[in-house]
Amino acid sequence: MRPHQKLEAWSKAIELVTDIYKSSEHFPKEERYGLTGQIRGAAVSIPANLAEGAGRRSQKEFAHFLSNSQGSASELETELIIANRLGYLDEPTFLKLMGQLERIGRLITGLARNLRGETPIIAN
Repeated sequence: MRPHQKLEAWSKAIELVTDIYKSSEHFPKEERYGLTGQIRGAAVSIPANLAEGAGRRSQKEFAHFLSNSQGSASELETELIIANRLGYLDEPTFLKLMGQLERIGRLITGLARNLRGETPIIAN
């Protein structure tokens, strides 16, 4: 098993990619090279950056790829909002994808804090 496959953030991001692909299948054909491609690309970039970072030799490099993954998550969030406002995603699907994305973001933030040696904040 490769190092990234042990990361919960990676496995949740893979699930999100699958759901994104299924949810975007019904976007208008004219969006194939527009919003559909952008959304899919940003979604794939999240676990891809986690995998690449986990495979690097230093914590500094891993932190860099965690940052890239968070950037892709922010990009995806923006694109999902646009898709929802354009009526390409219904509200339940939109909320499900946003919930998945939020969880992944928290997991990535936790990984980054752990790399920096910060004590995680425990919610009551």
